[in-house]
Amino acid sequence: MRGSVLWGWIGPLLVTLFGGILRFMQLGHPNAVVFDETYYMKDAYSLITHGVEHVTIKKADEAVMAGNTDIFQSCAPQELEKCASYVVHPPLGKWMIGAGEWIFGLNPFGWRFAAALIGTLSILVLARVARRMTRSTLLGCFAGLLLALDGLHFVLSRTALLDIFLMFWVLAAFACLVVDRDQARERLATWYEQSPITAQGPSLGIRWWRIAAGVCLAFAMSVKWSGLAFLVAFAAMSLAWDYGARRALGLRQPYVGAFNKDVPQATLAFGLVPFVTYMLTWIGWFATDSGYGRNWDQATSTGNPLFFLVDSMRSWIQYQWQVFTFHSGLQTPHNYMSEPWSWPLLLRPVAFYYEGKKGGCGAGNCSEAVLGVGTPVIWFGAVAALVALIAWYVSSRDWRAGAVLLSYAMGWLPWFYFAIADNRTMFLFYAIPMVPFMVLAITLCAGLIIGPATPTATGAMPTRRTVGAAVVGAFALLALINFWWLQPVLTGELITYTEWKARMLFENRWI
Repeated sequence: MRGSVLWGWIGPLLVTLFGGILRFMQLGHPNAVVFDETYYMKDAYSLITHGVEHVTIKKADEAVMAGNTDIFQSCAPQELEKCASYVVHPPLGKWMIGAGEWIFGLNPFGWRFAAALIGTLSILVLARVARRMTRSTLLGCFAGLLLALDGLHFVLSRTALLDIFLMFWVLAAFACLVVDRDQARERLATWYEQSPITAQGPSLGIRWWRIAAGVCLAFAMSVKWSGLAFLVAFAAMSLAWDYGARRALGLRQPYVGAFNKDVPQATLAFGLVPFVTYMLTWIGWFATDSGYGRNWDQATSTGNPLFFLVDSMRSWIQYQWQVFTFHSGLQTPHNYMSEPWSWPLLLRPVAFYYEGKKGGCGAGNCSEAVLGVGTPVIWFGAVAALVALIAWYVSSRDWRAGAVLLSYAMGWLPWFYFAIADNRTMFLFYAIPMVPFMVLAITLCAGLIIGPATPTATGAMPTRRTVGAAVVGAFALLALINFWWLQPVLTGELITYTEWKARMLFENRWI
């Protein structure tokens, strides 16, 4: 890794600080329950209060905004099942939201705190992984800046929905695997230089970064089941890297070596570790008697610990099946639903919040809006970058292009099946796991445009590098201007109706 280790941290941290300030500034505004916060902020508070999700009283939103935290339906001890709320997502994301409520209280700042923190940390993770992939601190900071300026990432970082947590754990898993790839190749190179050569090569010992990736992928699935697609894809990608590393070393049996030396530990990292971790996130459901479908009385009826375990697992599996069938049949129409093939072009964003007001903004008609939409300069630039990456990968088989394309595809293509075969209700913000890989695609292309750092004989940089740096810098400036223009309709700022309407890029589809 060329360049200063110190600046390799200071640069990304400064970009992260910038993104964090944007996300935490007036985080409690709008002082209202925004979009699906109505589900998750209450489920989160129930988790930290009761260990499982409970049914709330009618008009719970109004009670919360009035400062009343006694919002759960009361049940007699013999009627605990009536308190159980049927929820269709695993609990981890709601536990994370609940942590903010536990610290800051049941209020908009409290239930949005975790999303803002995780959104901010994702900027740092992306900047560092981009630096590792490009071997450039400058390009790492460029990637972090673009993520900080993306509108959809910004809005989800300021809203108590689950998707920002899914995106973070997917990105963290990807970052762990990139580090694992570097370390595995370093160990192979050291063995090649110091040990007698064998046909299959060595065992690489415990690969903690790959195990960490398995934990992160389990956390992703523990937020939303769509994390499963990334588990399968990342496992295949990591093993492909192992095969490629042994083949690049010139071993006579690289594939047999990878199968014998790498697959067993990969099975641990991508099989056993995710399963155990996923089950641990359900500990509240297993440990309490009032979870949906828990059947506690039946599980404890014999006093036999083995029967308790078996019956509890049976109830849990039945519950998971009910959730699966719910998602498979989710076809409720919504004004802001969209098809996945429209997502890259931002054809149908989601209005998270809108309130028209009379006066207060210097005009007769005023608006406060939170629109869940990406920054067009970044998203449209990513479309071009992804096309370029396809050509790059076909021509060079560069692992970085392949990894980014695969990760982007896992965040996008599975939704095509649900759209075609299931006619499922979907929204643009489901695309948030794609966003870090869109930014990485732009960053890799920026590296190609700038070119390698090879000074001429006189010590000056070639013209191509100067022009390339100017092009990349201009793109970053355009993204900043575009985000600044959209910012009033991303944060619920009080503006005139005319100013709000002027920011609707595709008027018939954005309104």
